[in-house]
Amino acid sequence: MSRIRLLILTYTAFICVTSAQQGTPASGEWRVNGGDTGSTRYSPLEQINAANVKDLQVVWRWKSQNMGPRPQAAWEVTPLMIGGRLYFTAGTGRTVIAADAATGETLWTYRGDDTAERGAVRANNRGVTYWTDGRGGERILFVTPGYQLVALNAKTGLPIPNFGADGYVDLWKGLDRPVVEKGTIGATSPPIVIRDVVVVGAALRVGVALPKKENVPGYVRGFDIHSGKLLWTFHTVPQAGETGVETWGKDSTGQDSWKFTGNTGAWGPLTGDEELGYVYIPVEAPSGDTYGGQRPGANLFSDSIVCLDAKTGKRIWHYQLIHHEMWDYDIPAAPILLDVTVNGRKIKALAQVNKTAFTFIFDRTNGQPVFPIQSARSLKATCPGNGIRRRSRFRSSPLLSTGRALPRPTSPITLPKSKPKL
Repeated sequence: MSRIRLLILTYTAFICVTSAQQGTPASGEWRVNGGDTGSTRYSPLEQINAANVKDLQVVWRWKSQNMGPRPQAAWEVTPLMIGGRLYFTAGTGRTVIAADAATGETLWTYRGDDTAERGAVRANNRGVTYWTDGRGGERILFVTPGYQLVALNAKTGLPIPNFGADGYVDLWKGLDRPVVEKGTIGATSPPIVIRDVVVVGAALRVGVALPKKENVPGYVRGFDIHSGKLLWTFHTVPQAGETGVETWGKDSTGQDSWKFTGNTGAWGPLTGDEELGYVYIPVEAPSGDTYGGQRPGANLFSDSIVCLDAKTGKRIWHYQLIHHEMWDYDIPAAPILLDVTVNGRKIKALAQVNKTAFTFIFDRTNGQPVFPIQSARSLKATCPGNGIRRRSRFRSSPLLSTGRALPRPTSPITLPKSKPKL
């Protein structure tokens, strides 16, 4: 993501930014998919500017056409750059590559394609995760097409033998389904590591026209970075006795909808705050995206921003943007962490954009909206059994998206004196 694009987001939202939450190192390394764990995607490098960009020339090219049995139509990877090396995935088989950043030379490859044995739900992928213990131990983590978490030695590309089973953790296990069908669940975004816990999301079949009401749930889980041991599971579809299970009604046959509903995963990149020890999960819609007659109720934690303690998986707070999803308006992007000043009070904030181009701003420590959010109830659906739809909208910032002017907040806000660096 370019610096210019992120500044456009900042200016169109007119949020009172005083500083980005973290930012990439001054060395220019890009260690995390989002630039930093706060997904600010900002780099302080200034060597390339408006005056000299026209003079840039191609030094080398790295081509991916031989990675996999067919060309990859959507190569969405963000390469990481650490210590002069690039790390990324390529091809439909999701081969992991280490390349010299100065020359483009391929240093090592690792082919973990398990599509034949386990299927693949999505061909696109956004890359890998880097971790170091600060004492020379470095790992690259990725999720295979068939939904296995793999840890590799960043120097050699070989699996870490004492991580899981010979470097692999089977993510099919623990999904509360007697059988996980091939090609029903995977991950398109890389995991995130917060306080030595690897947090993994899930991508599932597009839920617009699923063949049946039963589907795999997209639980979010945390694993020990050293051993691959499962530390916790957060049920994005609450199970019996858990908070939110009351928001899942019975279907027409009298069956509890939380027992069979799937999706409700986190296919977008995750965000974390290392200082607080929190990880922020942008949760998608439940199945199916455009019909909810079989799952009456608000359906927590679908269409929600969920804040979890990275060490324990305990829910700190959540905010549901859409109750009873029927539009496929779920959350498509990583939350962005930033600091703002409102009424002279500094706030550790989180900004979340959605598919309708609204920006929601929260205090990331407790989930309280920085600006008021109004909930609007829609008309009753005419399709039998589909219930009432309603959604919440962010209503009080000066501008929510390009061309959508709304009333200015009544309380004063402090804008930065200089151009915010995001």
